[in-house]
Amino acid sequence: MTEPVVLPAFPAPMRWLHEPVAYEVTGKDALSITAGPKTDLFCDPGGPDRFDSAPALVGRLDGDFTLSARVRLDLLSTYDAGVLLLYADPGHWAKLCLELSPQGRPTIVTVVNRGVSDDCNAFDVDGGDVRLRLSRLGSAYAFHVAAGSDFWRLIRYFALDGDPEIGFHAQSPTGEGCTVRFEDIRHSAERLTDLRGGA
Repeated sequence: MTEPVVLPAFPAPMRWLHEPVAYEVTGKDALSITAGPKTDLFCDPGGPDRFDSAPALVGRLDGDFTLSARVRLDLLSTYDAGVLLLYADPGHWAKLCLELSPQGRPTIVTVVNRGVSDDCNAFDVDGGDVRLRLSRLGSAYAFHVAAGSDFWRLIRYFALDGDPEIGFHAQSPTGEGCTVRFEDIRHSAERLTDLRGGA
């Protein structure tokens, strides 16, 4: 799996940061990634633990853009997640996750890593129809979620050092692995016109 991966909905060659157990590109706009057991991307802000083992497929996009996908997975173990990812280097990255909480609920979670990770839970979702969106606006980035409707809810607006690649990530930190399905993947090179209004 060292050859570049072609995903028709993503307008650039893609590469694996860490290779998955398996993956499949289906049609123009769908991708599945299977993460192995005990795979994660996290740097504990209160301790020495550093994890950078989960599979991630990334590519470089120039200029302003939006990248969105409907995310589906069987949430079996705590912190199993499907993720849209920004990755500059092991110390600088950010992720927008549909993740299983310790309470057993599908939850929207964001992490921005600047040397160490923060960890912010946004809200629970029913898990049936969840779309994640990552956008670049000049030197800033935005995470949005649409859950069960067409309204894009702003979750996070932030800056990140470096020149990150963008892509898709699966993790199973406490479990025996999981398969994430990214469907209806869409890319636009147009700048968002309404950051906070659901556009």
